[in-house]
Amino acid sequence: MAFSRAALLGVLVGASSLATASAFAPSSSFVTRSSNVNVGAKNSRNVVSGGGGRSSLELRMGLDIVTYLRTEFISAALVTNQTPKSADVCLQLGTEDGRAVTFIPRTINELMTSSAEADGTLSVATRRQLKQQADGRTGSAKVSYMDQRSDDLKLVKDESVDIVISLQAAAKMMENGQDWKRGVREAARVLKPGGRLLFVEQTTLGGESYLDYVDTLYTMTDEEPEAPKEGEEETERFPIFEEVGYDDVDKVFEAHVAGVALKSMDAGMTPEERMVKQVEDEKERMAELSISAFERGAKKRRKKRKKRTTEEMAEEAQAQ
Repeated sequence: MAFSRAALLGVLVGASSLATASAFAPSSSFVTRSSNVNVGAKNSRNVVSGGGGRSSLELRMGLDIVTYLRTEFISAALVTNQTPKSADVCLQLGTEDGRAVTFIPRTINELMTSSAEADGTLSVATRRQLKQQADGRTGSAKVSYMDQRSDDLKLVKDESVDIVISLQAAAKMMENGQDWKRGVREAARVLKPGGRLLFVEQTTLGGESYLDYVDTLYTMTDEEPEAPKEGEEETERFPIFEEVGYDDVDKVFEAHVAGVALKSMDAGMTPEERMVKQVEDEKERMAELSISAFERGAKKRRKKRKKRTTEEMAEEAQAQ
């Protein structure tokens, strides 16, 4: 399943009612990394429109007030519009307040937490804000309070989550000694095949591109594959996220990127396992075609019998 530009455009267009009353209205659509889209200058992903220096008013994670408000608006629009109705469980990386409760749609049944703090515990204030937001919102998701580091989701099973949201969490993780890249790998591990990672993060962290790391992720573990021995062919590797749609957050002083990463249905499989799955998928497809052909044949036979019965009844009526 691939993202189209039209589908990703809904992230911001869907929040047009908010944009009308906001001085920070979105101005552009997402593009996909897999498409041959010319985004302008060589370093266009790092360009920040709006200019100017940092504000003297510093907010959470050291963000100036313009960047903070803009990224919060984009975060709300992204999570609201890019969470499928079929999604049931959402996990947040770096939970530190109750905003996620209001960002996720009411179709989500459970919100899991994780902490960007060094010890992995949720503060009393964070728990209180989550409870206040949940109590004040009719039909809100059940909040599962989990004391676990965002780079070590030890309380979450593999492939058990539909949506992972990472909203300005990576910088906080790095600030507290956590590994934001390991957090991305953990997010990939707990996501179900076809699940989504929704992110609004600083464009670069410690000199590394957040977007490039997500786009070129090939493993969900800390172990790197062994280099091939002399004479051996290198094992083909496949990206964990088969599609990554993104856009730069404009009108900010601190460069941020927002996007959606779709986990591959074959994520983590070896080439041999992929071949087995392809064979099984082909068998299922042929079985479905056979069933469809049988059902069409049965329908035709029923229509033929009905027609013959009608003709026989007409002949009997004429004979009488």
